[in-house]
Amino acid sequence: MTTTPLRILVVDDKADAARMLQVLLRCEGHEARIAFDGPAAIEAATLLRPDVVLLDLTLAGMSGVEAAAELRCLPELSACRLVAVTGHGEERLPSPSPFDHHFPKPVDHAALLGYLARIEAARTPTFLAAAVA
Repeated sequence: MTTTPLRILVVDDKADAARMLQVLLRCEGHEARIAFDGPAAIEAATLLRPDVVLLDLTLAGMSGVEAAAELRCLPELSACRLVAVTGHGEERLPSPSPFDHHFPKPVDHAALLGYLARIEAARTPTFLAAAVA
């Protein structure tokens, strides 16, 4: 089945970790961009309008939770999936959480790609899925 690649924003203040995820995502055919802090993530998300934001929680200056809360307030990003990517457990997430999902670091690549595949499949129009099947 043909799907449209996801637009994904990777936000991590550790450049090597961000670039590694970007390479993985691009190898899978997705459009992947990087931001290294919360304000840059908000600016990039406003321009890119990603389908998914992979957001580290421990960013300098503005935490990932604060950035996620701001992203949730932008109507143009209402369909965007926010995913916490952190070395901390889910207990560090506020309740209610602004995140749709959580991946602990180091990210299990197979689990991440499976999650993204489910998002892609959900975006495929029913008539297209029936025509291909």
